[in-house]
Amino acid sequence: MPLQRRHLLHAAGALAISPLMQAARAAGEPNAWPQKPIRLVLPYAAGGPTDVVARAIGFRLAQLLGQPVVVDNRTGASGNIATEFVARSAPDGYTVLYHSSGLAISPALHRRLPYDTLRDLVPVALPALIPTVLMASPKLPVGNIEEFVRYIRANPGRLSYGSGGQGNVTHLGVALFLQALQLDALHVPYKGTAPAMADLMSGQTQFLLDAVNSSLPFIRDGRVRALAVAGKSRVAVLPGVPALGESLIPGFDAPTWHGLLVPAGTPPAVVQALNEAVNRAVADPALRGQFEPQGVLLQASTPAQFGSYLRAELRRWAGAVQAARIEPE
Repeated sequence: MPLQRRHLLHAAGALAISPLMQAARAAGEPNAWPQKPIRLVLPYAAGGPTDVVARAIGFRLAQLLGQPVVVDNRTGASGNIATEFVARSAPDGYTVLYHSSGLAISPALHRRLPYDTLRDLVPVALPALIPTVLMASPKLPVGNIEEFVRYIRANPGRLSYGSGGQGNVTHLGVALFLQALQLDALHVPYKGTAPAMADLMSGQTQFLLDAVNSSLPFIRDGRVRALAVAGKSRVAVLPGVPALGESLIPGFDAPTWHGLLVPAGTPPAVVQALNEAVNRAVADPALRGQFEPQGVLLQASTPAQFGSYLRAELRRWAGAVQAARIEPE
């Protein structure tokens, strides 16, 4: 389940030991971490929405830890290149994976991966949740989610929805939605959500699921129509848009998220120190002021909370891959 906002206050109290950690470093404690730059490995291209958040958090981490945090964009193979690189790196806290929901999807899409998500990686923190929103083309004759469901039910197999690619959240979230309501529609995969959004606006496709932060400009300009948040509750940046999990599909949730992980075997003290630094970073008012108006929900977490959430996500997206009838490669 998404972590509650009150965890930020709880985490703030737990971070009272941080000045002691800083004092130990200043005193030259031999085993103090960090003593050199930290590599933050991303499976996404520079300048993309995940990269922008990661770089902002990394910049704040560098200030808090007193060492440079270098972003290393390693794209390709649906994120598996970056993930394998980190999984096989030295477990010393100097190579950190910054991944998203794709980490929980890959095991369901591939029969064999060069790493085991739960065995080879240790969860550190879950700093950001980004709700997704279901949108319709303005050319579709529906004004709300109830009308949309009635329309698609009356036209089985005749509506099409775009996605950012086969097997990602924008595809599988819709597959879960269609399965829950026993609806039928045609999937049209694109190479990224930007061309999918362009065809939605022009009416080439009829609906699309995408992250709130990417969709807000188009919703606010009236170029697409927001039907429902694909989560359990509404979001502040779209107050008039209902959530699917409120009543239509109780408990429905298909968010995107950002998480930090390190190689298995990393000392627990290092994992804890990095977790504390991430929690302090996302509690920074300037960082929150930058991203929360975009729909990015920054939050504190513990390694155990992220681990539990990751296991639940692996189960969720394995079910979604089955619902979408995707054969693992």
